[in-house]
Amino acid sequence: MDKQYQNEKTVNRLNQIKHPTNLLFNSILLFFALACFLPFIVVLLVSITEEASISRYGYQLIPQAFSGQAYLFLWKERAQILNALLMSLITTSIGTVLGVLLTSVLGYVMSRPGYRLKGFLTWMVFIPMIFNGGMVASYVINVQLLQFRNGLHALILPLMVGSFNVVICKTFFRTTIPDSIVESAKIDGAGQLRIYFNIVLPISKPVLATMALFLSFGYWNDWFLSLLYITDNKLYTLQYLLQQIVLNVECLAKNPGIGSSLQGYIDSMPRESVRMAIAVIIVLPIALAYPFFQKYFISGLTIGAVKG
Repeated sequence: MDKQYQNEKTVNRLNQIKHPTNLLFNSILLFFALACFLPFIVVLLVSITEEASISRYGYQLIPQAFSGQAYLFLWKERAQILNALLMSLITTSIGTVLGVLLTSVLGYVMSRPGYRLKGFLTWMVFIPMIFNGGMVASYVINVQLLQFRNGLHALILPLMVGSFNVVICKTFFRTTIPDSIVESAKIDGAGQLRIYFNIVLPISKPVLATMALFLSFGYWNDWFLSLLYITDNKLYTLQYLLQQIVLNVECLAKNPGIGSSLQGYIDSMPRESVRMAIAVIIVLPIALAYPFFQKYFISGLTIGAVKG
């Protein structure tokens, strides 16, 4: 007993982090945290900097002159921006919910050792991770065969299920959900749907939150699907609309002959600050949503880790 106590004491002593070492690690982590947060601060400050000050002094942490011209410029386009914001919210919400459901279902059935189609589905998920048909083939199939044109389905379906997310779900269910729980539920008369919704999902919050975070980021930041499949400006997502605003402003600025009658207005447009204001508008909503996922997301990062 004394020997075991001494061994445990020795192990605890060796596992302890000394105060100077702990302070060093905390300082390093704080430095990297500030390094990640600093670019957003710079973007925010540039977005409220006067355009003439940016042209003369460049980007500065402490602007020489403040201005709200960029946000005023975007406010004048508020009708389109609010409509695009609504489209992004709808697309992100529906796509995230359906994506989490389908991804988790596929990952769960692939994690069950007795499932007959496990090998077939594994290859169906694995092959797209290595090979893909290319953008042209995908565009032709989506537009000509599946009729992905000017509709919510064109913005939701292509991103709904990803091979990487399915593998994460499969690993989580295989390592976390014991076969004994599933077998006990079957003995008690529970069907597969009841087992999945009443037993598996309640104890799978970390992986569900991780998938929800990945999918919501993907849908919120996507603009490429709008470029490929959307021509109706009422269906533009926020990212695509703001990108079009930036491109149009830059086009007019670089080609003054195109809008010679609007030359005075073009010269006064806050080009650089508008770009930064657009970045703030895009980043802020998803940044505010992240803390709600953080607890489960950190747990999800350890999926598949070796337990001691």
